[in-house]
Amino acid sequence: MCRGGNRWAWLYEVSLAKPKRTPTLAQEMALDRAMEARQTCPECRRRYYACLPLRTQGRCAPCEMGIEPSPDTVMIPAPTTHGLAA
Repeated sequence: MCRGGNRWAWLYEVSLAKPKRTPTLAQEMALDRAMEARQTCPECRRRYYACLPLRTQGRCAPCEMGIEPSPDTVMIPAPTTHGLAA
């Protein structure tokens, strides 16, 4: 942090640090639903690995150009059981 040209920082003892909390299954499922909304094209209903420009374009680039997406950019449908960490 800079104050009047001086730099200073808080120093912490690494051995006293607590591990990161593990999210619950409900938290991971909520995050997955939020990411699904950002990664799914509303026109073709395909889910992509990257977030789509839905505010500016409104749909995925293949739908915009009228072509088929490459298979390495589209997610394979998820299995019926969850694959989350918790």
